[in-house]
Amino acid sequence: MENKNSEIIRRFNEKYGTELYCYLNYSKPYELLFSTILSAQCTDERVNQVTEKLYKKYDSLEAFAKADVNEVARDIYSLGFYQNKSKNIVKCAKVLLEKYNGNLPVTLEELVELPGVGRKTANVIRGNLYNDPSIVVDTHVKRISKRLGFTVQTDPVKVEFDLMKVLPKNQWILWNLHLITFGRTICFAKKPLCKECFLNDLCNSKDKVV
Repeated sequence: MENKNSEIIRRFNEKYGTELYCYLNYSKPYELLFSTILSAQCTDERVNQVTEKLYKKYDSLEAFAKADVNEVARDIYSLGFYQNKSKNIVKCAKVLLEKYNGNLPVTLEELVELPGVGRKTANVIRGNLYNDPSIVVDTHVKRISKRLGFTVQTDPVKVEFDLMKVLPKNQWILWNLHLITFGRTICFAKKPLCKECFLNDLCNSKDKVV
């Protein structure tokens, strides 16, 4: 199993490289936080389209803290769950200003206490802003990690801890990046392109298309 996992990791690195990057556009730390909150049940591409205007309209953390929640909701309407997301962003801005002097906290424990922030969002921040090895479990990571035999779990937190046991730390952030690309181009939730897959010989998933 260990040799198989190592070979899968090697092929991912060979196919997609080992450079770290982020699918969400941002220029300030809090923008990455808000974009990640907005990305729940939505594509990164769509979030980037909306935030391009959003971050110009509200050009500071203070502007978000003072913003009318209903107006923010209208601004992000197309992203879905806009009412909860708008409330969380405005509340989050206030907490960051009042408790952290406008900075983002560093630890997982502090991050998940922010409005609208769970482990997934916190790990995005830790990995991208602080280069702190972390595993982000989104829909692609959960689905594909199970298909490839890295976990049998479906709960995101349990998947995260399983992956922490089997992945080298230097692959934690890359795993999410690789699986997002892989999930968007080959390993679809429905009708995966198994015959074109560079991991075909290593995959024993029940979802495999022969």
